[in-house]
Formats: sequence, C-alpha cells, structure tokens
Amino acid sequence: MSARFTVYLVDDDGDVREALGFLLRTAGYKVETFPDAMAFLRQGPPGHAGCIIMDVRMPGMSGLQLLEQLARDGDPRPVVVMTGHADVNACRRAFKGGAIDFLTKPVDENALIEAIEGMRARAETQSAKAAEAAEARALLARLTPREREVLDMVSRGFATKEIAETLALSPRTVDTHRAHLAEKLGTTSVAEMVRLMLEDAASR
Repeated sequence: MSARFTVYLVDDDGDVREALGFLLRTAGYKVETFPDAMAFLRQGPPGHAGCIIMDVRMPGMSGLQLLEQLARDGDPRPVVVMTGHADVNACRRAFKGGAIDFLTKPVDENALIEAIEGMRARAETQSAKAAEAAEARALLARLTPREREVLDMVSRGFATKEIAETLALSPRTVDTHRAHLAEKLGTTSVAEMVRLMLEDAASR
C-alpha cells in the first residue's frame, strides 16, 4: 500500500469520524479527518495522492455542494459519498458531480475498503501514465525540428527513400537523422517511437 496515499474523511458526526478513522488507520491508510466542508477546503490543495470520503448532510456546505466546488476547483482526488438517508436524487446528483461511489450509513466496512482500494489503484495507474508522458515529452524535446519531421514519417511507415524524396534529402542524410533519433530516444524500435509520440500527444 502506498504510504503517500491519504484518505480525507469529511463528516460532521464525531463518532463516525472516530470510528471510520480508526478502521482505516488499522487497515494501513493515512487518514485526515474534517468536521465540515469548509474545514476541509481550508486545508488547501493536496500535497500527494489521496481520495475523499464525505457525508452528504452537513451543516453549512453540504457534501454535494462540496463535490461541486471540488469539480470547479479541478481537484483530481476521487470521491466516495456517504449518507444515512438513501435518496435517489442525491445519488444521481453525486454521480453527476463526479463521485465514483455512493455508500449508505452505517457504512459496510468491506464496501468502504473496496471503494478506497479501487481509488488507490486508479491513482497509481494515473501516476504511472503521467510519468510515462513526462518521459516521452523529455525525450522528444531533445529532437531538432528536422528530426521530428523524420520521426513523424517513420512512425507513419515511410521508408528511408520515401522520406528522402518527400523532404528533399539524400537517403544517407535520412539515415543519419534516423541514427540520431535512435540515440536520442534510446530505441531503434518504430513501435516504441510511435508509443512515445502517442504518450506525448495524449498528455497535451
């Protein structure tokens, strides 16, 4: 389990915060608890990966209003909404607002852990994809404009002679560019070069 993955628990019921906080810490999670939505918002942007577990009915800003505020702020943390009053409209609004799960109180411990594990796995996948995209950008940034042109044509299946004719270069010059591509990108595999380009494009 990632030690940097934090569960942020927002609930105005002190007994619930204490019980769920104890459960989650016992399960190995780092937990931060908040008595209301405004207290949660005051803690500012997250310093590392995590997820949010929030109650629907709270004094002041409700859980659903908090969910909408997080969406406006572009907060990337996934959210699970809890309520002691099952409400179809509230459930629909929660999912529309971006929540990934909706649990009723008293919360089933296994269901809660399962939901958090799903969010943790999703966060790790997204982190890995971001790292791959950053690596692709860094490698491609080393290329000259001409090398990018050659790479683009190589990735589309053009042979050296076709690239030379299209770019008005000699085949030998194209081969030199291809050698520089292999050196700078760390691969001679066309498939790997295509992957790098796709990673870079997907992150933009």
